Amino acid sequence: MVRKTALILLIVLLPGCRAARTAVDPQSLDLRSGDGSESVRAVRVRPAGVSRELSAVRSEFAGPVSLESVVQECLRQHGGVQAARKRVEAAARRVTVAGSLQDPLLEVDNWPTAARSPQYASGRMTNEVMVSQQVPWIGKRSSQACAAAAEVQAARAELSALELRVTEEARQAWYELYYTQLMLGVVHEDRLVLEDLLTVAEARYETGRAGQQEVLRLQAEQSSVDAELLRLQQSQESARAELAGLLQVSPETELTAGEMAESGGDPLELQELYERAVRQRPELQVMLAEIQREQHLADRARLDYYPDVTMRMGWGRMTTEGSMAHGADGVDNVSVGFGVNVPVNRGRLRASVHAAEAGAVAAARDYERLKNETQRDVKQLFSQAISQRDSSELLRDSVIPKTEQALRAGLRGYQVGATDFADVIATWRELLKFHVAQLQLELQYRQTLASLERVVGGGDVLSRVQQQQPELEQSAVGAGGESEGVDAGAASGVTEVRGVSMLSRLKQNYRRAE
Repeated sequence: MVRKTALILLIVLLPGCRAARTAVDPQSLDLRSGDGSESVRAVRVRPAGVSRELSAVRSEFAGPVSLESVVQECLRQHGGVQAARKRVEAAARRVTVAGSLQDPLLEVDNWPTAARSPQYASGRMTNEVMVSQQVPWIGKRSSQACAAAAEVQAARAELSALELRVTEEARQAWYELYYTQLMLGVVHEDRLVLEDLLTVAEARYETGRAGQQEVLRLQAEQSSVDAELLRLQQSQESARAELAGLLQVSPETELTAGEMAESGGDPLELQELYERAVRQRPELQVMLAEIQREQHLADRARLDYYPDVTMRMGWGRMTTEGSMAHGADGVDNVSVGFGVNVPVNRGRLRASVHAAEAGAVAAARDYERLKNETQRDVKQLFSQAISQRDSSELLRDSVIPKTEQALRAGLRGYQVGATDFADVIATWRELLKFHVAQLQLELQYRQTLASLERVVGGGDVLSRVQQQQPELEQSAVGAGGESEGVDAGAASGVTEVRGVSMLSRLKQNYRRAE
């Protein structure tokens, strides 16, 4: 009989034990050392498989990279995004668990000695098997499943929010590198103008038409520009390291920003941005999912006032051996029964309901707070974007062309001795400052738009009206060729600064005079 009982237990428990060994996420094998032969318990108790190797230099990123490829690669490689996707999967699995019945309970009793076994009218009971199953009250399992489904929605919204943050960081890092490259090109081209001025000043000094202080002043300005170039090169290295960190590659990778796709238009209307942010911002969707979850938990807590039913069925093996009853027939015993829990602790039940309702109210208040903060952020970012765009356009379309005209006029006057040398240098310094400031404003504008896209929940925040990109960006990124001149109303370019006046003619004239 003992063998029969052991065999019954083995048959019942073997499938469950086997499932416990095989129901493992395949990706969890990556956490095990070696060939994945360690036990599941070993994976739980220690973090195995963590690599201490340095990030590799990836040759496919050594060179110009586009903005879209950077964003896609960051989303694919980012460890936080991968973890959030697994959390969504885990939450989805818990829906089935929350809506399922508990495992049935199997009880087996055995009395090896017949003289010690229970005595009944039909004989002595040597073995008894009892199976019971708890069945919750109607609606309890569905409420639990709905609460778990709301957690899935919250996890998905958190994943979307994280993807938007990673996209924002990738865009801002790429813009930082891109515009730093443009600034380096602008300062380098302005330095070439300064070298031409220095050549002219040296020629005038050798012919006695200028003093030595002009040459020394230009050499000092040249050193100042070299210091600015060093600062920008350091900024470029920092931007490259930031972008490499997001791409999960070595900071030694020679990353450069490629051409920026043309995108123009004005930001959308503020009211449209408000409505879009409230409608689709993932953080707000998380709060709504939290409210739904707390409401379902409150419904579940109210159902605790109703009892759960436990169904039971039993079988007992009877024998007439050693039976004290004269009419014992040895027929096996079969029993059916049920039981219910009695919810008498009303204080505990009320506290559970009030706690769930308070959680729902707290989630609703958090939603209102975050909605107001979202509108505030949209307003601030929108105002910043408009201010940065207008300031950049003012510099590009008005201030820089007029300053270039002033520099051309100053160089003509300097040629005939009608303009002071200090005025020419001051105008050149202003032109360099305006060029760099215009690019910085353009960088801030692009980064602000990236933040605005995150706050409104993704998507383009510019209208579909296309406008021509500033020629400054195209000339700085492409091969630098000399332009012939600058018109009064034309957009400024880096190569146009070199041709701001007749410097080459001046040098030829003074060399001819020697």
